[in-house]
Amino acid sequence: MNIIVKSFAVGAIALATVACASQKKQASTDKQSAPRQQAGSQQGGRQQGGPPSFSQLLTEMDANKDGKLAKSEVKGPLIDNFSKIDADNDAFLTEAELKNAPRPQRNGPGK
Repeated sequence: MNIIVKSFAVGAIALATVACASQKKQASTDKQSAPRQQAGSQQGGRQQGGPPSFSQLLTEMDANKDGKLAKSEVKGPLIDNFSKIDADNDAFLTEAELKNAPRPQRNGPGK
């Protein structure tokens, strides 16, 4: 009977050791796959729920590839707020102007 108890104890320890090692491996795998999951949450190069970066806007809209956005090139909310964003009134939007642009008002629930 004593051998049975010892065998059971050794088996339980071995099982616990394997379970802990498996959890550590899974945690390591989760940390490594996090950037891939974030990249997978992008849609058309954009982060879901956030504004596009300047380089993303250039990729999508800068037709003449001059590194700035003319009013004729932009669409959506940018065209509606072009004059507010174009701080130096040169008819182009630059990265600095977009970074300093006033944030759009959101009309969500309860507003």
